[in-house]
Amino acid sequence: MSNILELKNVSKKYSNSSFVLDNITFSLPYGSIMGYVGENGAGKTTTIGCILNTLSKDSGTIHLFGKEMNDKNPLLREDIGVVYDGDNFPGYLNAEKLANVMRELYQQWDDSLFDRQLANFKLNKKQKIRTYSKGMTMKLAIAVAISHHPKLLVLDEATGGLDPIMREEILDIFLDFVQDENHSILLSSHITSDLEKVADYITMIHDGKIILSARKDDLIYKYAVMRCTAEQFSKLNKSDMLAYRSKDYQIDVLVSDKNTAARKFKNIVIDTVSIDEIMLLLVKGDRE
Repeated sequence: MSNILELKNVSKKYSNSSFVLDNITFSLPYGSIMGYVGENGAGKTTTIGCILNTLSKDSGTIHLFGKEMNDKNPLLREDIGVVYDGDNFPGYLNAEKLANVMRELYQQWDDSLFDRQLANFKLNKKQKIRTYSKGMTMKLAIAVAISHHPKLLVLDEATGGLDPIMREEILDIFLDFVQDENHSILLSSHITSDLEKVADYITMIHDGKIILSARKDDLIYKYAVMRCTAEQFSKLNKSDMLAYRSKDYQIDVLVSDKNTAARKFKNIVIDTVSIDEIMLLLVKGDRE
């Protein structure tokens, strides 16, 4: 079994909204980090809700550790650590009392590991959670998620709103977590610079549909943008491009193989491309 998480043709409609999660398919291998990216409202949180079975999908299949999550198999949740952006825990608790709650919820809860995480994060276990800063709150949520020995971390905008130094600390924790090849992380984020540092795979969602799922290194080192004049663009075949967009006095064309494009179009400027620019071209550009 090579994948810790597999989604196949997962769909979800809301009765009071026009939004549709439309046949979502992707897989996350063991020992890896997947960045799940898309603009606000694209469907990231809905996808995570379906994965965790906090939302009922309308169709499709979701397998975790080779098994399907459902209410008849709640023990799968033991192996999943979850962190949401925002308030994860009641503010009137402190970390010590929170541990008492978690000890009753998780059979694998590890007090000594939790205490080590608190020490590493310099969190006072007697301090009320409502007095925590945004960064402290997120560190506590990550400490809780890790302290019941999950195999999969599902993180919804876990680095959002944090300063660069704190984000770097948390990204190092994620990298340490996946040193165990039985562990993986699904990291929903709109901060693509974080994903460029730690992700092995990138999956992009737009308007409820997956528009790209690929290895991060392929996106960074193989994908490219051709900066074309109108005349150069007119001579291209649509099969040579993934997406294109007019910009000032040039047309940017996204291609999936920089070296092939360089050999084929010797007079066109070809630049490397960031994940942000790839997403921008796929979302805002034209695709044939």
